[in-house]
Amino acid sequence: MPEAPTLLVAGSIALDTIEGRSHRIDDELGGSALYFAMAASLIMPVKLVAPVGAADVEQVRSLVRARPIDMTGMQVFDAPTYRWQAHEQEGRNIDLGSRDSIYDLWSPELPPLYGGWAFVGSVRPDRQLELLQGLSGASLLAADSMLSYIRSLPGEASEVLRRARWYFCNQDELEALGGSNPEEFRTRWDLEGLVVKLGPGGATAYTEGRIVHVPALVHRPVVDTTGAGDALAAGMLARWISAGGGHDGWAEALPWGVACASLTIEGIGLRAIAQASAETLAARVAEVRETTLRES
Repeated sequence: MPEAPTLLVAGSIALDTIEGRSHRIDDELGGSALYFAMAASLIMPVKLVAPVGAADVEQVRSLVRARPIDMTGMQVFDAPTYRWQAHEQEGRNIDLGSRDSIYDLWSPELPPLYGGWAFVGSVRPDRQLELLQGLSGASLLAADSMLSYIRSLPGEASEVLRRARWYFCNQDELEALGGSNPEEFRTRWDLEGLVVKLGPGGATAYTEGRIVHVPALVHRPVVDTTGAGDALAAGMLARWISAGGGHDGWAEALPWGVACASLTIEGIGLRAIAQASAETLAARVAEVRETTLRES
């Protein structure tokens, strides 16, 4: 009997502060690992690897309790949880940097000889590289990015690109990495796939010989765009592997990513995706597909 597919996310658990014209969010639970895990777990079980400060452990456990998320890779430190700050402007979060001293203590505990699929979310690039090295045996290895780290540590950010097989970034991050044409960028870095997140423009995926665009559901409410990119990656990868992981399966799976992002941004932080169900997601996927057909 074949083994069940496995999906792992390694990244951050965060407390986010976001200032906008009409609101301010202080110390809201978030982070790349949690956004990915909460979205992916609507589709399949997921393993989480991330550090967290001791003061925030129970809040995290309470959030994930009802979901099929393996938390044995969460490491607890007597240190402040990673904090990220942003300014909301015209529906986008402008990255203002972070306080990431917890990464000085963290040496990630990864499953030995892991051979499933893995996504390494945005964390400090030295730790992101450590994660990519430790997950080098994964059958699919994807990574994300964060603008402030790309600008402050460009060498490490480039090394992350060299090690990933699939890469997720927005337009600003693409340009900060020296890219203007996504397909040329994908070829230059020898990526199997590149997903460019376009916010209200949806998402476009590039592989050799094929480009697929899926529009966003712009009529749906947008409350907080934090974590949308992680949710997009989660929905796409979880659907792709759970549907068999076929060579071209990413194209059918991309609408699931856009649907997960759409659900996430309807509430502050993780609140909306935490309240979503598999049935809610299936309905949102159908809506994304209808919109894609209508606009094609």
